[in-house]
Amino acid sequence: MASNDPSAAQATSKAVSDSPEVEPGQIDEGQDVEVDGQKFDEMRTVFQDPQTFNVKHPLYSPWTLWFDSPSTKGKTLPQTPSTSVPPTPGGVPPTPGALSWMDDIKRLIKFDSVEEFWGLYNNIIPPSRLPAKANYYLFKDDIMPAWEDASNKDGGKWSVQLPKEKNRARIDDMWLNTMLAAIGETFDPALAKSDKDSTAPTPLSLISGVIVSSRPQFYRISIWTRLAPGIAANTPNLGESEEELRQRIETIGKCFKTEVLGFQEAQRLGGPLATEVEFASHKEGERKGAKGKKWII
Repeated sequence: MASNDPSAAQATSKAVSDSPEVEPGQIDEGQDVEVDGQKFDEMRTVFQDPQTFNVKHPLYSPWTLWFDSPSTKGKTLPQTPSTSVPPTPGGVPPTPGALSWMDDIKRLIKFDSVEEFWGLYNNIIPPSRLPAKANYYLFKDDIMPAWEDASNKDGGKWSVQLPKEKNRARIDDMWLNTMLAAIGETFDPALAKSDKDSTAPTPLSLISGVIVSSRPQFYRISIWTRLAPGIAANTPNLGESEEELRQRIETIGKCFKTEVLGFQEAQRLGGPLATEVEFASHKEGERKGAKGKKWII
């Protein structure tokens, strides 16, 4: 029921008169707007029509999701093409059986748009419901989730291990945020700050993939990088110094811990079944039984 109180009418009138004018680009509710019906019919985003949208938002790079679990072991899966198995450093043939575990990893889907990512994410089992010893591997382009891949052999990984019972309610969001940061290229500020019109070379994208692993008593999330500190001096045409590379990798680790996982930078995470957010090169990891140097954030 409308109010007959003069003071209410005056207050309403004053509020309207004091309101700011319509900002540039905004539309006044009373303004008539002409819409090209044909163009509107031709362009439908996922936000307008989740079922029959025809406008995609491309990602910077295509990504492939891989999966393995106890249920895939020994099953008939598409074999890894022999041509995709890169030689080990120095031209030494791969150790027999070194990549045989790749035969148990299933390539689920390759996508290159925001819409395809969400379609995939909404139709797979979240990490909190994965069986023990199951893994999701999300890798850029056609990079294989293996140390021996040419894009990984000189790199390393940031990783964190979290007790399962304490983090079961959070792991799905942690993994989603990790994937979004990877496909959105927000882990590495050097890429976002690069000037496309500049004559300087565009920085190499350091992120090659991200992994989530479910184990009987803990979860592990990892971010794989193409390079590791100490490799810049042996990488011609890298375009940045060893210190610049180290700073970029450190920034990735800090972003992972604070913005993606939601911890404070100074917060200590280590404890029973838990580790700090730590970095180690793949070459250190190849040395079985040896405890390599780890970089902790």
